[in-house]
Amino acid sequence: MNRIEHIGIAVRNLREAERVFEDLLGTAAYKHERVDSESVEVGFFKIGESKIELLSSTTEDGPIGKFVQEHGPGLHHLAFHVDDLKGELERLEELGYRVISGPKPGADQKIIAFLHPKDTCKVLIELCADEGR
Repeated sequence: MNRIEHIGIAVRNLREAERVFEDLLGTAAYKHERVDSESVEVGFFKIGESKIELLSSTTEDGPIGKFVQEHGPGLHHLAFHVDDLKGELERLEELGYRVISGPKPGADQKIIAFLHPKDTCKVLIELCADEGR
């Protein structure tokens, strides 16, 4: 893992949350995307080499919709960029970490996988690689 790729924040209303982050960061979201396979609409803000990803559910029963219903809006996951997703998952699984989702296509032209938060200090960890890696 060579850098934080993004911090994922679950929100109830993407437009309202974007206004808050526009105020905080002094810049507009640089990209919007809908990921139907995950039932989310996403807004991205660039912060140095990392990003903030605001996630709003498009359905109540999607992963983010369920998260917001149970926990309210807030920090959802921490994502790390990896050069070789398959190799990194194999390495971590050999160490006893459980993959709960992926590898699969994600937002921002990434291939993603998630590790079980019970194995990672109760933080949902996402590993991201550029498509084709």
